[in-house]
Amino acid sequence: MVRKSFIITILIFCIGLILMGCPKKTVVKDEPSVKKEESAAAKAEAERIAREREARAREEATKKDLEKSLVAKKEPGIEGVVFESSLLKDIYFDFDRYDVRPEDAPILKENAVLLKKYPNVKIQIEGHCDERGTIEYNLALGERRANSTKNYLVTLGISPERISIISYGEEKPFDPGHGEEAWAKNRRAHTIITAK
Repeated sequence: MVRKSFIITILIFCIGLILMGCPKKTVVKDEPSVKKEESAAAKAEAERIAREREARAREEATKKDLEKSLVAKKEPGIEGVVFESSLLKDIYFDFDRYDVRPEDAPILKENAVLLKKYPNVKIQIEGHCDERGTIEYNLALGERRANSTKNYLVTLGISPERISIISYGEEKPFDPGHGEEAWAKNRRAHTIITAK
């Protein structure tokens, strides 16, 4: 009888072990939202890389445009050899005035955008006048015109250390004529590149 109960006990124990069995492995499935997040992150990274490549390509193209536009000026400026660039536009002034006109503000904004793309480029702003007035007066007026142009560029974020000024007064007219049409062309601030 003891033997029979011992066998029954062992049988019950074995059945218990069989029923308990080995624990099943837990399979963790990636949730679709995790896959979507990973996919979105990869896509965002690819887009960022593509944007950076595009920006570098645009910067290179703009740099080439600037370099193509440079022409060594015949007469050196204060800073030595200087370059003219058709990408940097002149602004004009009213008679006996040196404040930047509202219609010329967009031109200076375009110049500032270009200069921001090339932080190593230094410029010189030339102040010019028409032939009316004394030599001394026109030199002073040309300096005020160059300074007001410089100050406007500084307000647009261009470092003042990148800008030098010079006044030519009436010495270097753009148009040698002697009427209002010529004088209007000669009352200007002209920007040249001194270092690139």
